Amino acid sequence: MKTFVLFVVSVFYLPAFAQYPSISGYVTEKESGEPLQGVSVALQQTSHNSITDRNGKFKMENVKPVSKFTITVTHIGMKPISREIEIGIKNMQLNFEMDSAVKTLKEVTVSGKEENGGEATWLKSIEGTAIYAGKKTEVIRLDEVSANLATNNSRQVYSKIAGLNVWESDGAGIQLGIGGRGMSPNRTSNFTARQNGYDISADALGYPESYYTPPAEALDRIEVVRGAASLQYGTQFGGMLNFRLKQAPEDNVFSFESRNTGGSFGFFNTFNSIGGTKNNFSYYAFYQYKRGNGWRDNSGFHAHTAHANLLYRVHQKVRIGVEYTLAHYLQQQAGGLTDVLFEQDARQSIRDRNWFEVKWNVPALLVQYEISPRTKLDLKTFALIAERNALGFLGSINRTDPLEERDLIATEFRNWGTELRLLHRYQLRENSSAFLAGARIYQGKTHNTQGFANDGYDADFEFLPGEENILNEHTFPSFNVALFAENIFAITEKLSITPGLRFEYIDTRSDGFYVEVNTDLAGNEISRQTFDDKQESQRTFVLGGVGISYKHNRQMELYANFSQNYRAINFNDLRIVNPNFRVDAALKDEKGFTTDIGLRGAHKNWLHYDVSAYLIYYNDKIGYVLGVDSILFNIYRERTNVADARNYGLETFFEIDFIKLCNEKSEQGLSLFSNLTIQNGEYVASEESAFDGKQVELVPPVIFRSGLTYRLKDFKTSLQVSYTQEHYTDATNAEYTPNAVNGIIPSYYVMDFSAEYQFKKWFTISTGINNFTNNKYFTRRADGYPGPGIIPSDGLSLYGSVTLRL
Repeated sequence: MKTFVLFVVSVFYLPAFAQYPSISGYVTEKESGEPLQGVSVALQQTSHNSITDRNGKFKMENVKPVSKFTITVTHIGMKPISREIEIGIKNMQLNFEMDSAVKTLKEVTVSGKEENGGEATWLKSIEGTAIYAGKKTEVIRLDEVSANLATNNSRQVYSKIAGLNVWESDGAGIQLGIGGRGMSPNRTSNFTARQNGYDISADALGYPESYYTPPAEALDRIEVVRGAASLQYGTQFGGMLNFRLKQAPEDNVFSFESRNTGGSFGFFNTFNSIGGTKNNFSYYAFYQYKRGNGWRDNSGFHAHTAHANLLYRVHQKVRIGVEYTLAHYLQQQAGGLTDVLFEQDARQSIRDRNWFEVKWNVPALLVQYEISPRTKLDLKTFALIAERNALGFLGSINRTDPLEERDLIATEFRNWGTELRLLHRYQLRENSSAFLAGARIYQGKTHNTQGFANDGYDADFEFLPGEENILNEHTFPSFNVALFAENIFAITEKLSITPGLRFEYIDTRSDGFYVEVNTDLAGNEISRQTFDDKQESQRTFVLGGVGISYKHNRQMELYANFSQNYRAINFNDLRIVNPNFRVDAALKDEKGFTTDIGLRGAHKNWLHYDVSAYLIYYNDKIGYVLGVDSILFNIYRERTNVADARNYGLETFFEIDFIKLCNEKSEQGLSLFSNLTIQNGEYVASEESAFDGKQVELVPPVIFRSGLTYRLKDFKTSLQVSYTQEHYTDATNAEYTPNAVNGIIPSYYVMDFSAEYQFKKWFTISTGINNFTNNKYFTRRADGYPGPGIIPSDGLSLYGSVTLRL
C-alpha cells in the first residue's frame, strides 16, 4: 500500500515541485555596447516575460522544456528582435544587441544622432573599446556640416569646436593645420592624428606632422579628444584627432555616390564612392581627384586620394577588416611675402620655382572580437610607406631669388605599429563599470636628405650628382612600447570616477652627417666643413590622470579631468639647413599637465551647450624665439626650450533653434550657434628677462565663430562668421621683422555663405561663397616652406556642387 501511495505522489505531485531551467542574459545597444534598461523580453504563447534592469539583464525562471519557442525582444526606438530557440533541461544564456529602429544611412544620417543632437556633439562614456568618461570630447558629423567639403574648408568644418586656431596655408585644403588651446597649428602636429583609430602622421615620435588629411567628403564624423587623450592615444598635449571614414551601407548590396564641384580659379573636384553588404561581407571604396590654379600666382595643384576597405564577419563574434589608403599630390608654392608686399598686393608671388610633393600609403588590418557581451577585444595593425619632397629657394623673402641651384629636401617614412585593446564591463554595487587595458608597439624609420637640385622651374625632385651637392643626410629610427589602463568606477547611477595610467618607453635616434657652409653677404662660399652626427635618447616614464563625471540626467553632465602630458622632441628638425630657422642642439622634451572642468548638455531638441575652463602647464615649453646670426646678422627663428609656461582659458559653445523652441514638431529650423574662446598664454619662471611674463606665441586671446542656419525639409542655408584676435608668433613678442618670419598676426574676420537642396535623397545641389566680404588677411608666418614669410589666405571665391546617389 505504501508503495502504491508513493507512486501516485511521484506521478501527480512531484512535477509541481520540479525546478525547470531558466533563461537569462543581457541586452545592449549594438553601436555603443551600452546596456539597455526597460527592454521587454518575452516567450511567445507563454506567460513568461521579463524587463531588463539598469545593467541590461533579464531572467525568466522555471521555463518548461519544449522543442521550440519564439523569443521576442522589444524596446521603444529600437528594432525588435525575434528568434527561435530550443529549450532543454539546462539553464540558457542568451544575449541580444539592438539596432536603432530607423536605419542610419552612411551618406545621409536620418536618425541615430548623438543624444544632444546638432552638428557638433560629444562622445559617449564608452565607444567601442575606448573610454571617454570625464573627458572633454567633441564630435563633428559631416552630413550636418554646411561647408565647402571639396576644399576641406577648416574654418567651416571645425566651426563648432571650441578653441581651435586654424591655419589656412592653401585654398585647396590639402593639408590640415589646426591647433587647440594655444598650440601650434603647424600640420596639426600637436594632435595625435588617426584615421579609423590608427596613425596617419609622418612619424608619431620623431615627426608627428600630418601631410595627409582624409577628404571631408569621405568622412562620416571627426572625433576630437583633448589633452586627457594622452593616456590612451599617446603623450601629446593637444589630444587626439580621429577621422572616421564612411562605411558600407548594411542594407544594400551596391551603392554609388558621385559628387562633383567646380569653383573659382580653375578649381575642380570629383569624389566618387561605392559600397555595399552581402551576407557577412561588406566593402567601401572612394577616389577623389582635385585640381586648381590657386588664388595667388604660382599656386596650382593637383591631388589624388583613394581608399578601400573590406570587412568580413567570420562569425557573430569576430570581424576582420583590411584597409588601404593612397594619397599623392603636387603643389606649386607661391612662397611668402613681406609685410610691405602683402599690403601692396596679397595675390602676388615672388617665388616661381618652389614645389611640394607628397606620396602617402597606409595599409591597415583591423580585428574585432566580442568575447562576450561584456568583453571586447580590438586589434589594429598599420603601416606607413610615404615620402615628401620640398623643392625651391629657401632664402629670406626679402632677398631676390638668384635663380641658381634650388634646395631639395627629400624624406622617406617607413613606419609600422600595432595596438591591442581589451574592454570589460562589470557590476560595481549594481552600477555598470568598465575596465580598459591596452598595449602599443610602434617602430618608425625616417630617412632625410637635403642638398642641391637643378636651377630650373619645373618639379624635378632629383639631386645634382656629386657628394658636394648633399648638405646633410640622416636616418632617424625610433621605437616605442606603451601600456595603458583606465577604469570607470560607477560610484552611483550618476557619479563615476575614471583613473588611468600610461607607461611609455621611447627610443629615438639620429645617425648621419651634416655640412656647415659659411658664405659672405653676397652668398659666396667662404668655408665648408663636414661633421658626423650621431645621437640617441632613451626614456621611460609613467603618466597618470583621473576624470570625474556627474550626469544629472541624460541631458546634463558635469565633467572634470586631470592628465599628465609629455611631448618628445623632433629629431628630424635638428639638421635642416634653413637661413630662416634653427633648432637648439640642447633641445629637451616637454613635460606638463592638462586639466579642465566643464558642463555640457541639451534641453529637448532646441538647446545644446558645452562650457569649460582649462589650464595647461608646461615645464621647459618648446617655443620660438627671435635670433640674429653673429656673422651675417641675419634674423632667424629659433626653436628652443623657452621657459615654463601656462595656457588657460574659457571655452563656450551654445546653439539654439528658435523655431524648435516655439514648436518642437515643426519641419523648419532656425538655429544660431556661438563658439567663443577667451584664453591667455604666459611664460613664467624664465631665467631670461626677455621671456619672463611674455605672451606665449600662437595664442589668440579671443577666437569667436558664429553661424545662422535655416532648414526647411530638404533645403538648408547657412551664414557663418569667424574672428581671430591679434597674436604673436614668437616668445620675444616681436611685432615686426624685415624677413616677415616673426611678427604679429593681425586680427581678422571671415564670412562664408552656403546653401543646399536635396531632391528625394538621390540628388543634391549645393553652392556657396567663401570670404564673401573679400577680406585681405593672413593666418601664419612661415620660416620655411610654404614660405618663408607671410602666407596670405584666399580672397572671395565661389563654388557649386552636384551630388548623385544610387
